[in-house]
Amino acid sequence: MNTVAETPPPQERSEQDLIRALQDTVSASRLSLFLQCRLKFYFRYVLKLQKPKTASLHLGSAVHAVLKAWNKARWLQQPLSLKEVHETYLQAWADTTEGSVNWEPGEEDDDKTTGWRLCDTNIRQSASMALTKPDAVEVSIEADLARHGLPRLIGILDLVQQGSIIDYKTSASTPNPSTVGHLHEIQTSSYAILYRYNTDQQETGIQLHHLVKLKNPKVCITDLPPMSQSQQTRLFRQMEAYLEGLQRPDFIPSPGMHCSSCEFIHECRLWH
Repeated sequence: MNTVAETPPPQERSEQDLIRALQDTVSASRLSLFLQCRLKFYFRYVLKLQKPKTASLHLGSAVHAVLKAWNKARWLQQPLSLKEVHETYLQAWADTTEGSVNWEPGEEDDDKTTGWRLCDTNIRQSASMALTKPDAVEVSIEADLARHGLPRLIGILDLVQQGSIIDYKTSASTPNPSTVGHLHEIQTSSYAILYRYNTDQQETGIQLHHLVKLKNPKVCITDLPPMSQSQQTRLFRQMEAYLEGLQRPDFIPSPGMHCSSCEFIHECRLWH
């Protein structure tokens, strides 16, 4: 009798292997989290602790899916009708691939309505953008920074139009014009590096589009200049700190106001 050898189950990667892989590549979100709280980074990327999806994350994902579809249709020069946009939103809202949300009574209907109003408001206010074909939509790219002694930088650009890097964000409050650029500098500098390494050109600027979840939704656009040399230097120094922290390894908590919304606060309290 012929027998078929059973394939052994894949071995789980050791903690050292996971940390080593994290040293090979870095993204803006990973770097930002590491600099905010190294223990939270450890819980999410090394231990890979799973937590329920939050309502705000679900709303943001659904809105992002709509904007991606809308911009991709513009890039293909086959613009979507408002009805098609709404159908895309309903499909995105029903998608539980990344986990389901533990909704409070009545919360889902309210958030679902809010999310659609954000999409509708953005598309109506961006009518002038629709006349110009995007350079790129939702493109996944990387930059090899080995010559700087740094890991590969990876990321996804939401939208590039006329050389300007555009990133979408959903927000519960209106961003402060005097600080919004600084708060998102790691992300915007990372995107500038990715753009320059893949096009051999300097971006014409960077735009942050905040879709604000107010009773009357609005879109706040922040225009930022191209990344400066000092901003690039600062990003590279932050990446050096990331590498050094992983090499030690250095995963300590950073208690502060940000802990109030952290999904790992229980695990953090048990850390010693």
